[in-house]
Amino acid sequence: MPRALEPAEPILSAEGTPYSPRYDDVYHSTEGGLAQAAHVFLGGNGLPQAWAGQRQFVIVETGFGQGLNFLATWQAWRDDPQRCGTLHFVSIEKHPFTREGLAQLHAGLDRLQPLAQALQAQWPLALPGLHRLAFDGGRVVLTLALGDVEQMLPRLVAGADAFYLDGFSPARNADMWSPAVLRGLARLARPGAALATYTAAGFVRRGLRDVGFEVSKAPGFGGKRDMTVACFRPQWKSRRHAPPLAGQWTERHAIVIGAGLAGCAVTERLAARGWRVTLFDRHGGPARQTSAHRAAAMHAHLSADDSLLSRLSRAGNQYAMRAWAALAEAGHPVGWHGCGVLQIGEDEAEDEAQRAALAAMGLPEAFVRWMNAEEAASTHRAGVPRGGLWFPDGGWVAPPDICTAQLARAGSAVSTRFGCQVASIARVGEQWEARDEDGAVLASAPVLVLANAHEAQQLLPQQHWTVRRVRGQLTTLPAAQVDAIGDWPDCVVTGAGYLLPRADDGTGRVGSSYDADEGPLVERPEVHAANLARLAGLLPSQADAVAGIDPATLTGYVGVRTVSHNRLPLIGPVPDEAAALAQAASLRGAHLRDLPRMPGLYAALAYGSRGLTWAALGGELLASQIEGEPLPLESDLADAVDPARLLLRALRHGQAG
Repeated sequence: MPRALEPAEPILSAEGTPYSPRYDDVYHSTEGGLAQAAHVFLGGNGLPQAWAGQRQFVIVETGFGQGLNFLATWQAWRDDPQRCGTLHFVSIEKHPFTREGLAQLHAGLDRLQPLAQALQAQWPLALPGLHRLAFDGGRVVLTLALGDVEQMLPRLVAGADAFYLDGFSPARNADMWSPAVLRGLARLARPGAALATYTAAGFVRRGLRDVGFEVSKAPGFGGKRDMTVACFRPQWKSRRHAPPLAGQWTERHAIVIGAGLAGCAVTERLAARGWRVTLFDRHGGPARQTSAHRAAAMHAHLSADDSLLSRLSRAGNQYAMRAWAALAEAGHPVGWHGCGVLQIGEDEAEDEAQRAALAAMGLPEAFVRWMNAEEAASTHRAGVPRGGLWFPDGGWVAPPDICTAQLARAGSAVSTRFGCQVASIARVGEQWEARDEDGAVLASAPVLVLANAHEAQQLLPQQHWTVRRVRGQLTTLPAAQVDAIGDWPDCVVTGAGYLLPRADDGTGRVGSSYDADEGPLVERPEVHAANLARLAGLLPSQADAVAGIDPATLTGYVGVRTVSHNRLPLIGPVPDEAAALAQAASLRGAHLRDLPRMPGLYAALAYGSRGLTWAALGGELLASQIEGEPLPLESDLADAVDPARLLLRALRHGQAG
């Protein structure tokens, strides 16, 4: 489990240079951080010349510090008429500054002040994991890996064209320069990748040579005589698992099947990268099936062991909030209601588990804290039976509004084919074809994304895709009944069920059932009765008023969710099961990256009841995989949602075939 992050403090040395008492070292040369960035890191890596004409360029940095190397590189990219199409900057930092700390340190940056303020505006809370920030319309992408380098570096999925080694002095922070770290850098290096660092320590130069870099000295900066530059040219001819190369698609055109939260997010993320998308949905418009309801809440998941679900939900929530803010900034607001979410346990035992998880994780209070029942009642009119976890950035939104905003942002890059059923798909040459019932080709493209929930199995039956449909019913209480109940919370309250704040028309919404998908998809009075019981459990002081409501008079929304065997989504390249089964014996000890995949075929499925959490991040993950970009998730989290994970388990246990 990752430890709670300890933020850095904006302390200056006697010379006025940012200083770390933790490592008894300065963040950059006393001659100036920006001048050091230009000489050592840009100059040492041959930038900006090295990225000229490239579609993408990826820099990996150890030690983000106050971000001067990033800001200097971003400005150099802006100033260069031959700049690459997209600049990816991936940086690891164990002790991030707070937003306020960065603002203090950036106060005198003059020309770079607008960039510094843009960075501060998006600066994340000190939460362990990866945080993806996009600037200049998504053409400059900063992926911050917050945590210990020895934990985070092995989990990065990226192909690096250049490296900035900018940790504290090897004499003060040896862990940043260990053989394990240098091996981790070599794992990410694309052929010919450059590297630069201010240090000329002999053990660093020898360590770089040992992992495949050609190393030499160059004139140092300021008072340093020498610095180190290097180029990745290993003597060995092949690598079992080479880092991803930039996508080499001859045609950037994709077919996306399904226009719910999953498909619209993929469409927008591909369009942002210059792709043309043909979007199919058998309904008359976007978000007409699982994503159709207008009352969906979102908050993170917390566990004492920081489980895969907790880490994925934290990453998904944080990315979604930034993605929706970017949509709003572009003129396409999603209507997010950031009212906060109070999560109470179903009983006292679960309350204790929540408190234990909160104490174990030590996360910032701006992300989650404990709220007692008295505070909930006095500040949010939430008459809950016990205290619970308070997520101040949580809230609710109408999923159709997100889909509408995403398609509006994609603009002319997307061609929508609503009311059009794709009956089959087929790979023909280098293209995927979407066909109708008569076998006529509706569209063809080198990439096809299945984002149509359970219907994907009709197009591509997979022996090892285990998904099921789960029925869910929401209840809408008329305004008069909400008035009769009395105090109604102005935040989302969740526990054994959930309720949302009153809508603009005064109605209240309560949910939700989680039942087997049986019988016709119509509202059932007995489920409305169960939702009323959930409401009484969340607000016991109003239980008598709730008991007087006749469930037979109520209406609401009913839909189905598609869930996987472990309720984690299926996001990524689709496995080639036939090829894998033919090689079953040799794949018994395989890893996910060893499994054969169906070229150009991807899935974004089984989001279950966490569509708001998974969708935006899932779209970014798929687009990054398609383009060979650094992933926005750690490798173990990407593996946790890989569509091939059950196939791999079957192969390992000799159960495939």
